[in-house]
Amino acid sequence: MAKAAKALAISQPAISKSIADLEQALGVRLLDRGPSGVQATAYGAALVRRGLASFDELRQGVAEIQCLAGTLAGEVRVGCNDSLTVSLLPSAVEALAAAHPGVQVHISHASRPISAEINELRDRNLDVIVGRGLFPEADLDEEVLFHERLIVVTGTHTKWAGRHSIELGELMDEKWILHSPREAPGSLVREAFQAHGLELPKRGLVSVSFHLRQVLLTTGEYITVVPESLVRVFNATGKTISILPVDLGIDARPVALFTLKNRTLSPVVEVFLRAVRLAAAPLK
Repeated sequence: MAKAAKALAISQPAISKSIADLEQALGVRLLDRGPSGVQATAYGAALVRRGLASFDELRQGVAEIQCLAGTLAGEVRVGCNDSLTVSLLPSAVEALAAAHPGVQVHISHASRPISAEINELRDRNLDVIVGRGLFPEADLDEEVLFHERLIVVTGTHTKWAGRHSIELGELMDEKWILHSPREAPGSLVREAFQAHGLELPKRGLVSVSFHLRQVLLTTGEYITVVPESLVRVFNATGKTISILPVDLGIDARPVALFTLKNRTLSPVVEVFLRAVRLAAAPLK
């Protein structure tokens, strides 16, 4: 209660009275009070959940009024994984900044599974998620932008670069940069090895960082699996990465925009979505 009073810049007794008045008006207890503090009851949790949606709609309404007044300004909060952040978002952000300099984009780099990011979307901490895969949730809208393959790559200086035919088993003793096998894309790569009767390679390291992949691929004797769009990022200033002719047998995965159903999107979010669609068009 003291922390709430400090955050709102009012006295603690005023906080307590407001909650008591609210509980009396609703006829239910909103908080359970104990020696270690307070905790929301089921009624309090329901009020918080609906309150988040109400305040979010108010924020979106203010942004819409600003747009109607002739000033497109504000912020858009985006959840996006590491690879799409560097392969898809730069051109979208650049186009948005050129057309609407008053819009600020906040990008949350998603290192967790997308299911965790979806909870952030539901809590209104994010406006949109740019991610891979499809999630048939009743409260989500999904818009597929394009489908993308996972490919095997190495540095142009390695002995494997330039080969016209390679079997996956030939690469077992090489140093690999793998993803965690517990979630995509690592789980898909693990299944690809298993389909060939192979275990995951033991040499190398496990990391989600695509920046680390780029450094190790260009300076060491490493092999890894990346989304196809990332190759043009790696080779932006000169060809340093080669695609190996290895068929993983993994279907191309959808890259999609995820938003909440029945949630009003501000004009700022809408122009960001248009910019991402334009950036994704060449990748279809």
